Amino acid sequence: MNIEKTSLDGVLIITPRRFGDDRGFFSEVWNKNTLVDAGITDEFVQDNQSLSAEVGTVRGLHFQSPPHAQDKLVRCGQGALLDVAVDIRKGSATYGNSVAVELSAENGKQLFVPKGFLHGFVTLLPNTEILYKCTDFYAPDCDGSVHFNSASLSIDWGVDPRKAIVSEKDANAIDFAEFQTPFE
Repeated sequence: MNIEKTSLDGVLIITPRRFGDDRGFFSEVWNKNTLVDAGITDEFVQDNQSLSAEVGTVRGLHFQSPPHAQDKLVRCGQGALLDVAVDIRKGSATYGNSVAVELSAENGKQLFVPKGFLHGFVTLLPNTEILYKCTDFYAPDCDGSVHFNSASLSIDWGVDPRKAIVSEKDANAIDFAEFQTPFE
């Protein structure tokens, strides 16, 4: 696996090797020993999958607060998406900064998003499937979101925010300027 650091400490781009022939390819997408060597030591306890039918579907920006904060290892099983992580660690030199990485079934890239980050994505192709591992179970009482189009975040989603397809929860999320982080 090729592991790249990003401009945000702890957020990693992980690209598994692919071995292909005329039938297709084989790829090892998760290996505990390799990730431990990269500093990812928490145990993954839950796998999630979502499918977004339409291009321009935005999910996020989401987080799960302590005591049930989650690390996520995100990949695309079908289609393509722009995956976004935003630093929300109080006192961090990069607080409020983001990274965006295209994940696709074709490129095989994954994004590791540690605790203390918002996470979201926008679909770039129809019927885009996202698969991700989490290091804690879903806890509705710790679930939170920040509006994806918060002006102070300046994230280029590549979609007109007025035409983005979002859930009611995401449409009504608070602006980042009003957000009080639970991550010390």
